[in-house]
Parts: sequence; structure tokens; C-alpha cells
Amino acid sequence: MLLKEMEHEARTTRKMLQCIPDDKLDWQPHAKSMTMRRLATHIAELPGWVTIALTTNELDFASNPYDPKPIANNKELMAYFEETLADGKAHLEKANETLLMEPWTLRKGEQIFNTSPKVDVIRMTYCQIVHHRAQLGVYLRLLDVPIPGSYGPSADEMNF
Repeated sequence: MLLKEMEHEARTTRKMLQCIPDDKLDWQPHAKSMTMRRLATHIAELPGWVTIALTTNELDFASNPYDPKPIANNKELMAYFEETLADGKAHLEKANETLLMEPWTLRKGEQIFNTSPKVDVIRMTYCQIVHHRAQLGVYLRLLDVPIPGSYGPSADEMNF
């Protein structure tokens, strides 16, 4: 079921990421918002969190500071997404129920943000993809870039 859900969300995510114009990667809707490049890179890396959840017992930002992959254009973005997706799927295909029920912790040093079974971390990862994909949809809408449908046709596809 997790693999099926991952592939379903990947199809929608792929369509959204493909819409990003190279000349808008540094655009941001507000000073407190991520740039398009930063947001898109985060979306592209999220399938890799499945691998992290299945191959580790925690992620500690204190000892592993976040360093996003540099992305120069949409072609690199798409290649990165396909790479993290393939890796996440490969690890998920090998997972079993025992592994999925093991606890996994997200922390920054002594500050624990969450400890959950790995299966819940994978679900949270999928939710993060959907959440940030929706943000991307707002960015694209503000730039007047047609948006593909997610769970049905978009207003652009329906000519609203």
C-alpha cells in the first residue's frame, strides 16, 4: 500500500515540478517564503526521506545540518526527483512489517521533535510532499503558470 501511494503521489509531483520555469527559480512570493528553487528542491528530496527512515533510527539536525542539493535548472530538478524517488522505492520494496514498526526520531540535539514508528514517518513524508506541492501550486498560480490537476482536473485544465 505504501508503494502504491508513493507512486500515485509521484505522478502528481512530477507533473507539478515539470511546470517550473528555469527563469523563475529564484522567485519568491514573500521575503519570508522560500524561493521557488528551495521549495522545489525540498519537494524533490522528500522521497529520499523514505530511505532515511528505513535505513536509520533518527535524524539529528545538530550533527547533520541541512544542506540542500544545488539545482541549476528544471532538468537537474527532475533528475534529482527521479533519483530520490527510485532510492526511496527500492528501500520500501525491501521493507517488512517489523522494520516499519521500529521507532524513528527527528531531533536537533537534545530537542526531540517527534518519535514515531517508521511507517508513520513515511506517511508524514507523503503528507509533506502534498503540503509543499500545494505551496508550489500557489507560487505557479501567482506567476500565471498553468497548473496540472492533482486528484482531478485543475481549473486550468477545465478552462475555468
